[in-house]
Amino acid sequence: MRWTAPFAWTARAFRVPGEERRSLIQTTKAAAAAVIAWIVATAVLRLPQPFLAPYAAVFLVQATVYRSLRGWAQQVGAVSVGVLLAAGAGQLIPSVTVALGLVIFVGLLIGSWRGFGDSGVWVGITGMLLISYGNATEPVLLADRLLETALGAAIGAVLNAVILPPLHGQRLREATSRLAEAIADVLDETAELVRGGESADGLDGRLQDVRSLAAEAEDAIGWTREGRYLNLRGRRETPEEPLANLISLWQPLAQLIDAVSEAARSDQPFRHPGEHARGVVGDLLEALAEVARSGDPDKLDRCRRLLDEIDHLLVAPTDEVTTSIGLGAMALPARRLVQRLRAD
Repeated sequence: MRWTAPFAWTARAFRVPGEERRSLIQTTKAAAAAVIAWIVATAVLRLPQPFLAPYAAVFLVQATVYRSLRGWAQQVGAVSVGVLLAAGAGQLIPSVTVALGLVIFVGLLIGSWRGFGDSGVWVGITGMLLISYGNATEPVLLADRLLETALGAAIGAVLNAVILPPLHGQRLREATSRLAEAIADVLDETAELVRGGESADGLDGRLQDVRSLAAEAEDAIGWTREGRYLNLRGRRETPEEPLANLISLWQPLAQLIDAVSEAARSDQPFRHPGEHARGVVGDLLEALAEVARSGDPDKLDRCRRLLDEIDHLLVAPTDEVTTSIGLGAMALPARRLVQRLRAD
């Protein structure tokens, strides 16, 4: 039932080291960073109205340590520009309404510079807050706003980097599992079509699914690499090479399906392998599917033997010698699949 969903989510967060647990940890750290920033700003530094300190702390608990540290520099820079912009407008423009509009306009333009990243909007927001609260003409309060922002951002970034810094190994493992299963399913279906001498045109949709999963896998690798950078736990991260090899299977898999479809559509008999040759290719594809699912390159021995048999069929003077063109077209991408799976 829907009302039980939050309880199920919480149970998974404590039971399984997955997305739920990562979200719970990051949320807890963000709340802790905000509280710490507020306590330091009010009880230690005694800053008046230090609302920017917890605000900045929350936003600096990012998905990776690198993003937190980069965000700290971007946010402090953006707020500094916003403070200077508000100070200039407060001194030169007597009308609050005019100053407000001008600061927001100029601040958002400056904030669009890509060097500020996602923190660029803070240029205009900081200027707007200072103008609207009447702080733009008081240098002490302007300095306070800058100090509390730097303080809150620093607390959020440090907390994220030191306490259970986020890693994305689970995302990598899940992407590997999904992509391997999708590739294996396509290989199994292609094997059946090859044995039956049928076209593989019907697999176009499944092939696009594989391409979509490969794109998702590339994204997972990107997150993993970024998550490992400057991370105290980075050495424990899941290796990315097996997933990278699976991604590289996309192109030969598409070539294989094209070769199967072309051979089945051809009216010229020499284009299509004979029944025995198609059976060997089907066995090879099923063996490759097993390797993709298991992730064990040691199981490639059978694939190599079947490739040797295909090589023999391509050169041996048998009744199927006239089918060597179609067989060769299938053998080349199949050989590439074996080579790239071997790289695991």
